[in-house]
Amino acid sequence: MTSRQNVAGLISGTGYERVGVFEHFWAEVLRNWTDADRFPEVTDDSGKKTPGDIFNHFDLDMRLIWSPIDHFPLKGFTEVVEETDEWVASRNGAGAVLKLWKRKTSTPEHIDFRMIGRDIWDRDYRHYLVDLDLERIDARAAGRGIEKGEQRKQWVFYGDLFVWEVMRQSMGDFCMYESLLLDPEWILDFNRVYTDFYKAHYSALFELQPKPDGIWIYEDLGYRNGLFCSLDVLEKLILPFYQEIVDFFHGYDLPVILHSCGGIEAALPLIIESGFDGLNPMEVKAGCDIYKFTEAYGDRLIFVGGLDVRIIETGDRDLIKRETTDLINGMKDRGARFLFGSDHSITTGVTYDDYQYMLDVYRDTMWY
Repeated sequence: MTSRQNVAGLISGTGYERVGVFEHFWAEVLRNWTDADRFPEVTDDSGKKTPGDIFNHFDLDMRLIWSPIDHFPLKGFTEVVEETDEWVASRNGAGAVLKLWKRKTSTPEHIDFRMIGRDIWDRDYRHYLVDLDLERIDARAAGRGIEKGEQRKQWVFYGDLFVWEVMRQSMGDFCMYESLLLDPEWILDFNRVYTDFYKAHYSALFELQPKPDGIWIYEDLGYRNGLFCSLDVLEKLILPFYQEIVDFFHGYDLPVILHSCGGIEAALPLIIESGFDGLNPMEVKAGCDIYKFTEAYGDRLIFVGGLDVRIIETGDRDLIKRETTDLINGMKDRGARFLFGSDHSITTGVTYDDYQYMLDVYRDTMWY
């Protein structure tokens, strides 16, 4: 079976031969490996050199195409507010200033937000999002990604943020959490506008380019100690929109996988109710137990990830082999539909050789 056929079979449960494999990497990991001549680089039309194709290099079964849709109200807007050799603080198209390190991956530091009330949302931003705008869609980039996946017979998916993460990038954590409790009508309106926005623009994209094989929605609902908000808030203000967008993509015969870092065990019944087909990455250090999840929901979900990245960071080959083998065999013993990978992303603490060794162990153990 090809990668695409095997992954499709895992997701649908209609036939598969082996455990699949997929991974996320911190950007500087690939840069470090490229600088060390362990990973290929490519040069674009402008002469800029960047790391090459991770999906082909490591023979991964899935290929990510990051969102080809500009979702911020002010289309194509970026304003550098402050910059040093180490970091840059930029204002995005929702009026938020976020600070990012230039040479290492990090969660954006929240600096300043303009969208701090419904009056500002209504006056300055909402109206930009209510109509279909084809200029927001980079259909060519999407088409190139799909073509690359077809050449290698990989399972290709669009990855995108949705209402939870868009709120965080637009109004910031403080305003968002305050508004979830004090102004839920604004939250409902924000989510209504964005759900309609995504449906309209993805419908248009599917007319412009061949469909991918599936969708990933990136929504970090948890942190180390559990969920960021109560189940009641999730159920009333977020769940209906998850259900709607999943139903929308299912209408195009596209399965939908949810990526959520952190401790999300309490939200699993709501995730199931929303109709998601899969879950990633089951973060061990946040208390996620992939075996427990599998035993409870393995008939409803495919699981992607699950190996504690700290194990790979040790560089201890015996430990890497034992934990990789135990995880894969443990999932197979439970009848899980499983794609192997880390429980978060590959960090700078992982060497190229240790990551490649882990993949070799996976390939020795992957057959059902």
